[in-house]
Amino acid sequence: MNASSLGLRDLEYVVAVASHGHFGRAALSCNVSQPALSGQIKKLEEHLGVRLFERTKRRVLVTPVGQRFVAQAHALLGGAQALLDIAQRRRELLSGPLWLGAIATLGPYLFPRVLGPLRRRFPRVELHLREGLTRDLLHDLKSGRLDAALLGTPVEDETLDSATLFREPLLLATSVQHPLARKRVVTVADLRSNEMLALEDGHCLRDQALEACQTDAWRLDPGLQASSLETLRHLVASGIGYTLVPALAARAPALNMGRLVRYRRLRHPSPKRTVVLVWRRSLPRTHDVAALADVIRRAVLPMRLR
Repeated sequence: MNASSLGLRDLEYVVAVASHGHFGRAALSCNVSQPALSGQIKKLEEHLGVRLFERTKRRVLVTPVGQRFVAQAHALLGGAQALLDIAQRRRELLSGPLWLGAIATLGPYLFPRVLGPLRRRFPRVELHLREGLTRDLLHDLKSGRLDAALLGTPVEDETLDSATLFREPLLLATSVQHPLARKRVVTVADLRSNEMLALEDGHCLRDQALEACQTDAWRLDPGLQASSLETLRHLVASGIGYTLVPALAARAPALNMGRLVRYRRLRHPSPKRTVVLVWRRSLPRTHDVAALADVIRRAVLPMRLR
């Protein structure tokens, strides 16, 4: 006899008899007739070559070998149920682990608005968050380390799918003493490369800032570059130049540097970035991704990012 000849139903019958100490009650709990249950257990004992139960007219006793068999049967049935639970949770929207990445200029400002609504709507989701540069997130996405990623620019790749979530304005951040802070209307023409602070190479926000200024001729001062958006904001607060900041970051609580920074919307044109959710085209969790995108859109909608 090999393991494949042991059916889970057989194990359920054995465990039921051991639990109830009675074939009739065991059969009732398994929703089968008593003769069918008794016959199947007898057949199992014959195959095993051992007796699992000692039968008397009044009761059923579990033999010593039967006790060890029942204990192992419990473990096997528990494992089988765990497999069913895994499959069941996969059928539920946004349940189980989800590895989600976001660019560093978006994650710290978007996640606080999204995580609460997401967990209330899908309490069984197990989020694993990661931040990084666009190129690193795309690498992790393609290698399977991430299920999806939030980026600040559309991606053209035949192995990936994406959904546009919202368009986010890029606001001009200046110190309150800067002359541009006092202008009623600020345009791209008012900006100068010798005062523009930018992120280092690798950040898509840097490229978007240069594109917003509609010039490739600008040569940004290496001394006016930083590795994080918060460093740029501190430099602005201290009176060193100005920079472009995504609207979500500008609206983050307590991040106006003690009212030392003023945000102005640029006119003619008003620069924006397109925030997208990206995932592998082969990912079987497309319904989960759609549900996640819906939660993010609903969380951002009240802010009226236009």
